[in-house]
Amino acid sequence: MTNRVLDTIMERAEEIRELGPVNERLGKLDDKAAKVLRDSGVIKMLQPATHGGLEAHPREFAETVMKIASLDGSTGWVAGIVGLHPWEMAMADPRVQQEIWGDDPDTWIASPYAPMGVARPVDGGYIFNGRWQFSSGTDHCDWIFLGAMLGDKDGKVAQPPSSLHMILPRSDYEIVEDSWDVAGLKGTGSKDIIVRDAFVPEYRTIPFNKIIDGSAPREAGLTNPTFLVPFSCAFPLGITSAVIGIAEGALHHHLAYQRTRVQITGTKIKDDPYVLYAISEAAEEIKASRTALIENASRMYDKAAAGHEFSFAERAAGRRTQVRAAWRAVQAMNEIVVRSGGNAMRADNPIQRFWRDAHVGLAHAIHVPGAVYHVSALTDLDIEPPQGPMRSMI
Repeated sequence: MTNRVLDTIMERAEEIRELGPVNERLGKLDDKAAKVLRDSGVIKMLQPATHGGLEAHPREFAETVMKIASLDGSTGWVAGIVGLHPWEMAMADPRVQQEIWGDDPDTWIASPYAPMGVARPVDGGYIFNGRWQFSSGTDHCDWIFLGAMLGDKDGKVAQPPSSLHMILPRSDYEIVEDSWDVAGLKGTGSKDIIVRDAFVPEYRTIPFNKIIDGSAPREAGLTNPTFLVPFSCAFPLGITSAVIGIAEGALHHHLAYQRTRVQITGTKIKDDPYVLYAISEAAEEIKASRTALIENASRMYDKAAAGHEFSFAERAAGRRTQVRAAWRAVQAMNEIVVRSGGNAMRADNPIQRFWRDAHVGLAHAIHVPGAVYHVSALTDLDIEPPQGPMRSMI
């Protein structure tokens, strides 16, 4: 199947590449970079067809995000993060879908999902308060998903804990300027969000447990397998695809830089067998990362299409594959960047920007290996993992 979005990205590749330093200086995506994403349709790839979306295969989405990120890390990151949100919005109440996309199917939705707010139940909905970090691409979005803990009547976290995804319009939250001062992925504009006493109607919420266990899409009547893959596969897909794409971009710039480089010793890179070995090894490791991530998503799509219901063990194994793919790609990238010479670290050399972007991307919570590896190993041993934080995001 032809990926028309990817074709459009290829046609505008040079424009995306040239806007990378501009995005970094601005601390958010330049309006031109955002327009390229809108024009390409990447943000609508996982959007329901009922609202002008493409309902694309997750593999196509991942491949597209990788390509964008290989041109500019921040643009690829925003494409992966914001591009995932229509996938979940397809499971929301039709009323809020209409509010968001009824007049403009190109409306973007921000996040974060981290449950940093408290939703206090009131008649017809919730009173919502909180502060969140890391809302990527938020300046270009008009709605937002925010994670919340269900509160009690006094506004304290109710017991046992239960989380919700809250959906708010731009008028109900504040973007904190100058809250994104970082070493990498500067152009993502991943700023803080504040909500103060906003009323959120019940129909603008989704229980997180229904997202994670796969019941939300079925209750919404969704039948396309794209919406039936586990959240723990779909949510990380855009993030990890961006990190792998950034590593591919670093490799591209490394090769271009090394082609004619002469070391301080007088040795041409083309005559240095140690650097050449590192290049080949890194290229294969990055390619293996790409292959593993895409194969994992494709396999889950095929199982969803066959009506399969995913076990916790399968979800954990999928997360293990995804986490390892990210780490493998960045570790391989490191091996070539440290062989690029001191001039690669100059501000006008894109190698250093891709290197910084990749490490900040790897620091995302979805790439933390400890609990994922622990839990997936327990399930391999047929041992039920304990309830609690270790099972988070699986």
